[in-house]
Amino acid sequence: MHWDKPILTDSGGFQIFSLSDLNEITDDGVYFQSHIDGSRHFISPEKSMEIQKDLGSDIIMAFDECPPYTKDYDYVKKSLAKTIRWARRSKEAADESQTLFGIIQGGVFKDLRQQSIKKMREIEFPGYAIGGLSVGEKNQEMYDILEFISPLLPENKPRYLMGVGTPQDLIEGVMRGVDMFDCVMPTRIARHGSVFTSQGRLTIRNAEFKEDFSPLDPECDCYVCKNYHRGYIRHLLKRKEILGVRLTTYHNLYFLLNMMAEIREAIKEGSYLTYRENFYRQYSS
Repeated sequence: MHWDKPILTDSGGFQIFSLSDLNEITDDGVYFQSHIDGSRHFISPEKSMEIQKDLGSDIIMAFDECPPYTKDYDYVKKSLAKTIRWARRSKEAADESQTLFGIIQGGVFKDLRQQSIKKMREIEFPGYAIGGLSVGEKNQEMYDILEFISPLLPENKPRYLMGVGTPQDLIEGVMRGVDMFDCVMPTRIARHGSVFTSQGRLTIRNAEFKEDFSPLDPECDCYVCKNYHRGYIRHLLKRKEILGVRLTTYHNLYFLLNMMAEIREAIKEGSYLTYRENFYRQYSS
């Protein structure tokens, strides 16, 4: 990849969730069918660690199962037991030069989340990922789970909320003790012509922006906002020019990275609650 900066990789657990119609989950691992050519493959905790080692990742994830929100208590309980067994196997197979995170599962069931944290802390990892959220539950349910598990996690180790990336969710996640996030959100909505701004989310493909010569976000100082206007970017998107998608993608990534930088400064200054209040005063979803 010729990328000399940090790399974080997932283990494949979310792909098991997203390709649920094409897989078969066993105690050994997961058999799945390629959605591209129909070929059959197998991935286990050991295989996941091998792949992440080959990729040269700096931070890697233990192999887990991410159950859908629709699954009942009994299913999630059995799934969690499997994830705990796989976490032990992942740790045994992982390369010591890489930083392995254990993944907290348990759905929206607080007793299972508590059990997951207890077992993962016993196995002991240098960091803990919070999985199984943003998979269909309401936002408030996610926030309630984060509030519940926050005091149960070690204070001196990073907490990583997987697959969550709207500006509001970042704000609320930090409020509940989360340190790290990842999500396809900024790039996915960019491909469909939508952008984050300080005033809220805009769909630049809409006709109202056809002759709008203002930047995507007047309060943003990214390369895109300093050099292009809404009308031109809309024109690129409507003509399916790849530059349009590149510009919206660049802006969205910059917006979130800049927002997180501001959040870190606000925390250092002891003014995070004020920052959060000001954010919501301007931002509308």
